[in-house]
Amino acid sequence: MTSDAPVSGNQKRKMKSAARLYAVQALFQMEAAQQSTTSVVREFLDHRFGATYDGDEMAEGDADLFRDLIEQAVNHQAKIDQMTDRALVAKWPIDRIDPTLRALFRASGAEIVLAQTPPKVVISEFVDVARAFFPEGREPKFVNAVLDHMAREARPEAF
Repeated sequence: MTSDAPVSGNQKRKMKSAARLYAVQALFQMEAAQQSTTSVVREFLDHRFGATYDGDEMAEGDADLFRDLIEQAVNHQAKIDQMTDRALVAKWPIDRIDPTLRALFRASGAEIVLAQTPPKVVISEFVDVARAFFPEGREPKFVNAVLDHMAREARPEAF
């Protein structure tokens, strides 16, 4: 937020939700355009968080959560991809799935690995992100099943 006004709990939740959506977009962009973590993070923080384009205001995001998700997704990509692979059907390893879903699984896997947010909250939030990208499809149910499997593997004590 650009003002020094206190942020309400509802605003904080919205900012975290926006950060998760932006993290998926940034990870997708990094893969598709072969961009570095530094350049994509800078672009999102400078030009997307709270920006206005053609009269539409982009949501303000939680910059710390956004950075953490990108950093963890990149630093632990192999571990997250392996967890995702174990949750997917054998004939559909992570490198064969839709690149948007791959970015989503990496961002959500990063938050699961961070272990700061309850897994059920992470799952719910990223199912909502899937709905934003795939409003008419079956992907949100697929995301729910895969993330549930990943969370139970990574943090069984939380269930």
